Amino acid sequence: MERFTVSIDPPLSEAFDQWLQERGYSNRSEGFRDLLRTELERRRQGSGRSRHCVASLSFVYNHHERDLAGRLAELQHAHHPVVVASTHVHLDHDQCLETVILRGPTVEVKAFADAVCAQRGVRHGALNLISARVTTSHKSHGHAHARSAPHVHVTPAD
Repeated sequence: MERFTVSIDPPLSEAFDQWLQERGYSNRSEGFRDLLRTELERRRQGSGRSRHCVASLSFVYNHHERDLAGRLAELQHAHHPVVVASTHVHLDHDQCLETVILRGPTVEVKAFADAVCAQRGVRHGALNLISARVTTSHKSHGHAHARSAPHVHVTPAD
């Protein structure tokens, strides 16, 4: 662990301490590390250097909208290489919340999210994307399936 000192004005320090308290941080260092990771991730994604990612896409839609459920299912099938899993929750008699877990090339994940959110009847949509490194392993790690074929590891980027 590397240590360094940061000097800030009292009003900014008080605002930071309030932010830490509101979020339940036990110390300034962990809060600062999280802020720094968030900013570095925002920069990585904005620069196009995020080649692979893991993500969750959450969206609310009216299930009475004509053919929407079918269109959403077709989109997931058409993008099956990046769709890992989905959950579906009935919010009321009309509205549903769906969350889709995604992983793969960032450009493909974003394209899928854009296609879903652009569907007529999708009311709200938000993509939470985290850059990742993808490696292939031939080690068994004690898993039977890995003995016969390589498998993929997806690790969030630093």
